[in-house]
Amino acid sequence: MHDRARTANLLGATALAVADLALAGAARAAGVSVSGASALVVLFWSPAVGVTELGRRVGLTQSAAARMVDSLEAGGLVTRRPGAGRAVTVEPTPAGRRLARDLLGARDAPLAGLLGALDDEEHETLAALLAKLLARAYREVGDAELLCRLCDRGACTDNAVCPVGQAERDQRG
Repeated sequence: MHDRARTANLLGATALAVADLALAGAARAAGVSVSGASALVVLFWSPAVGVTELGRRVGLTQSAAARMVDSLEAGGLVTRRPGAGRAVTVEPTPAGRRLARDLLGARDAPLAGLLGALDDEEHETLAALLAKLLARAYREVGDAELLCRLCDRGACTDNAVCPVGQAERDQRG
């Protein structure tokens, strides 16, 4: 019988290593925080989101999100626009959109390097296992936008179904 504690430990160590490679390096290269990098990617795919909603999608409180938007705005990466009533939306500037694309590329490069250790069959097996784990993660977290805050949505849905989106549809019935 396989030792599940060891598997959980290996998964945890792998998750941290992957996060460090994918997020920290990309954020450092871009000169923004990890939450700022996440926000730029969210805005790349959803270009007009309110500050509170943006914060929810990147896991920040409203006040922390407002400070993050202030920082991104000061860097010329986003702009605030008046919405309906008192609402304000946040939109990426052209520089913010370019940086979001660069962040996705910087995130992808070390991940592709890791996947280079696998042959085609292992790659397919891993993809199926990751889809299964992401569907379970959605049931735990319950927020597709939060789970997918740094996803390259085009890469996830080209010729495939997003496992998080499918889990959300399944849960809603």
